[in-house]
Amino acid sequence: MFASPSLVGACALAIALAGQVGAFTTRSWDDARALAKTVVANMTVDEMAGVVSGRGQFGGRCVGNIHGVPRLNIPDICFQDGPAGIRAVDLASGFPAGINAAATFNRDLMRKRGQAIGEEFRAKGAHVYLGPDIDIMRAPAAGRAWEGFGPDAYLTGEAGYETIMGVQSVGVQAVAKHLTAYVQEHYRFWMSSDVDDRTLHELYWAPYLRAIEADVSGIMCSYNKINGTYACANPRLMNEIARGEAGFAGYFVSDWLATHDATYETAMAGLDLEMPGGWLIFGGGTYDDIGPEAKNNATLLARLREMCENIITPWYKLGQDQDFPALSFNVQGSSDNAHVNARSDAHTALIRTIAAASTVVVKNTGGLPLSSPASLAIIGQDAAPPQTGCDLNACLGGTLAIGWGSGTTTLDYVVPPITALQQRIGAQGNKTVLAQSLSNDIDPGVSAARGKSAAIVFCVADSGEGGIGLTQVDGNWGDRENLDLWRRCGSLIEAVSKVNNNTIVVIHTVGPVNVNPWVSFANVTAIVFAGLPGEQTGPAIFDVLFGDVNPSGRLPYTIAKSEADFPAKVLLSAGLDFAPHVEFTERYYNDYKHFDAANIEPAFPFGHGLSYTTFSYANLTVTRGVNPTTLYTVKFAVTNTGSRDGTEIPQLYLGFPSGSDEPPKLLRGFESVALAAGETKSVSMTIGQQQLSIWDVTSQSWVRPPGTFSVSVGASSRDIRLTGSF
Repeated sequence: MFASPSLVGACALAIALAGQVGAFTTRSWDDARALAKTVVANMTVDEMAGVVSGRGQFGGRCVGNIHGVPRLNIPDICFQDGPAGIRAVDLASGFPAGINAAATFNRDLMRKRGQAIGEEFRAKGAHVYLGPDIDIMRAPAAGRAWEGFGPDAYLTGEAGYETIMGVQSVGVQAVAKHLTAYVQEHYRFWMSSDVDDRTLHELYWAPYLRAIEADVSGIMCSYNKINGTYACANPRLMNEIARGEAGFAGYFVSDWLATHDATYETAMAGLDLEMPGGWLIFGGGTYDDIGPEAKNNATLLARLREMCENIITPWYKLGQDQDFPALSFNVQGSSDNAHVNARSDAHTALIRTIAAASTVVVKNTGGLPLSSPASLAIIGQDAAPPQTGCDLNACLGGTLAIGWGSGTTTLDYVVPPITALQQRIGAQGNKTVLAQSLSNDIDPGVSAARGKSAAIVFCVADSGEGGIGLTQVDGNWGDRENLDLWRRCGSLIEAVSKVNNNTIVVIHTVGPVNVNPWVSFANVTAIVFAGLPGEQTGPAIFDVLFGDVNPSGRLPYTIAKSEADFPAKVLLSAGLDFAPHVEFTERYYNDYKHFDAANIEPAFPFGHGLSYTTFSYANLTVTRGVNPTTLYTVKFAVTNTGSRDGTEIPQLYLGFPSGSDEPPKLLRGFESVALAAGETKSVSMTIGQQQLSIWDVTSQSWVRPPGTFSVSVGASSRDIRLTGSF
């Protein structure tokens, strides 16, 4: 049955999230380091070599483990994917993807999502959550961009911070990934991301600063090179920037098969843990020889000891030595699975809440919310049950709840739109005549839509992980070939809208899509971006479409009028060059920053999203503080001027002083403000030193440029309601 609106919104926030976390005590970094030093001092060289040399090779119980030291009570620490929940096991939830968490613009939901994911990892006995993905969406067609939080460094940093805080609050290690400038799947094993120092710091490194502030346990280095040097052998990234500049105290782990260089050089560059071990292709498995080498090299031996300390310290810090649950899963299809149920009613309710909160209504000329239509057509393959049984979900049949690859989750519990709608209509006494065409075939879709009170067309654009040995879907090798809707769904929209003057378009998508020409059709009365909402996709979308939930989601990226308007593209072909250099000529002017600087009008701007009510802004003030984290406080009032309760997402953008060479405005704050009809609330946002700083390449430091900063507060990057300066 369908839950009441109060359950949909409040249940997930009010119910304590799962009772599966046993008592444990966390420790400070210093206390945990002291314990790690003591235990490592008692290890033999061969035991230390086992700790830093991963094992698993995709066939073990986890995607990777360290070799434990049983005599010292150090277990085979289990590393498991992925960013949207624990994958490849049964009885685990399918959470909304990272891009949906970003679309909520809601820190509370971001943290609750992280906590719930952490609870399921812990219940299954997995020590390490390989996430969050805090890669920046450089090009909208990038295959794994949906695993992360979009193109904006500030939003990505905040979402990453909250996710880490949630995951680690239940004693599970988080590993932020992939360091860094990992921006596409084509050529990912050998390409060089050629990026200038300022762009590297301000755009691609900035989210890691927030991850380190959240005490992240580990950082995963990426496959690609940075300016010609592989990320996992790059002392500039690991030793100088992360440890030297930012004080990172955890461990560096390679992405699986991302090591290429000799043992000594890689270790001295800063890599602590090589995964998955035992591999020779792509130059991987370099730490297989670290034990024999360390016995004859005092410098490497000292470094090996430090590497082990870095790996074991977070295990102590998060209290994983205190009755951490036994491993209770194996890869799907194995017979020796203990079948511990990590799911809970609270997690299911939270997934539904986040899915609805991340649903973005970008156009509405009266089609929404649906009341009790006399007749309704549901059209499109994306409304049907998902296709299951594909390797890492690398196929597309039915509704799209998550993308494909190592960041995917189980589809076992997905409630598709057609099922949710049938249940809703039945619960309402079957008063609505329902027609359906669960394919993208035009003639059946037109037939279903003709004469109905409304027609809902479900469309999709998918992507995922690419590279050697991974599957392509519809000719897309991870990265999308273009930004078109898949399976000719644009043509389906056009055909349906010709016979139904209340055509509502719902798009499950990994990122931006082309919306021309149908975006401007009068008969297309509403367009809804639902992202990758996880297993409760059907119930959540109809919570919004029928008005049980007033939409509050905001676009975490720009929707362009033309694909050519984006400043960066995925390099799909480099001819015979299998190790191309990709020049980041756009620098940090990506997404809305490029659109603003080049004065390009988007179809729908970054931060945009409609509600079923209206809001007004007033009374902006900017006051000076003294604390480095609150140098300035921006206050203003938001009023719900409509007749429905709703949630507004006010956004704070800063314009830097003239001569700073910064984009016209940068996101530097956001809040989720729930308001009853007619209610006014005061909103306060703080601006700290880091939010005012740019990277100075001469002094190699963060500096605040002198001059006047402009303050813009509004409902999107292009819907500014209040302005000021300091």
